[in-house]
Amino acid sequence: IYDNGAVFAPEVLDITDEQLLGKFQLGIANVASASLQIGYCTQASLPHTIINGFKNVLAVAVETDISFPQADTVKAFLADPSAFAVAAALLKLKLLRRLRK
Repeated sequence: IYDNGAVFAPEVLDITDEQLLGKFQLGIANVASASLQIGYCTQASLPHTIINGFKNVLAVAVETDISFPQADTVKAFLADPSAFAVAAALLKLKLLRRLRK
């Protein structure tokens, strides 16, 4: 392939959709990471910013008397982790069955 005075091997064009998508996702992840580090909100970093904020609210709710459904679930887990062991085992079993299909 000849482009602007440079010659490239034809293998340069042998890019699969998966490779292209992977490079694009890596670029978005880098933008989100840089944006989070400098505190600048972008479309790529917004979901992470919202989740991080929710985690902070949840941490405050767990340590205080603030109550909402998600905080109640976390408080119940922290009060008795063994109560969730059966649910975790069932979830693992379901995931293993899906993988075998």
